[in-house]
Amino acid sequence: MNQHPAFGQTDHRPWAPPERPWVLQQEWLNLLFIHWEIAVEDLRSLIPNELEIDTYDGRAWLAVVPFSMRGVAPRACPKPRAISDFPEINIRTYVIKDGKPGVWFFSLDIPHRLPVWIARRFFHLPYFLSEMSVETRGEKTCYRSVRSDRSFDASYHGLEPHAAIAGSFDLWATERYCFYAESKKGDLYRAEVQHPKWPLMTARCEVHKNSMLDAFPVGEQHPSILFSKSLSVVAWWPRRIG
Repeated sequence: MNQHPAFGQTDHRPWAPPERPWVLQQEWLNLLFIHWEIAVEDLRSLIPNELEIDTYDGRAWLAVVPFSMRGVAPRACPKPRAISDFPEINIRTYVIKDGKPGVWFFSLDIPHRLPVWIARRFFHLPYFLSEMSVETRGEKTCYRSVRSDRSFDASYHGLEPHAAIAGSFDLWATERYCFYAESKKGDLYRAEVQHPKWPLMTARCEVHKNSMLDAFPVGEQHPSILFSKSLSVVAWWPRRIG
């Protein structure tokens, strides 16, 4: 079997990929990173105490990340478009455990019930069902997501290639190779992911509606807005950590 495109580059990782077989594959398309500052003390009660809140220049950050997923499927399985291709928008922040910086998700919205159930059941992630639409108009992505308590409506596109340098906010916020989650029983899990280094671009974004962060006391938006056209990704089963 040919090597998965997600392994086209591994020397950029802060630690080696797991040696056990990966279980889930997908491709992320037309992805946007937008960040807002939030006080560490406002996050602390929302995240398990076992996780350290990761900060940049002493500040914590929340991100809203809209994108589309393509070919979401278990390893060596078919990828029928009806259930394997769909948009997602998530709210995330950054944490550390055992020296491994990763992502903590507050919500992940998609338009299909089956992936919501699978992600909640097997990956312990807070997925929700939303009404969503994505249109591509030339280079511009027109993105809309609506559910009862939050919505996002924006158009965006990439501008120029952007190499995130060591020590920069852009590298700190994007190059993460695991996520953390908590089960209904209160057990903490880490799931490893693998992808090449992010092919980032600077971006222009016109936000028409954004109530995704209304439940959070966020501060100023970070001036860096980033875009990525396409990225191949694989993931491993989550493992419980203590």
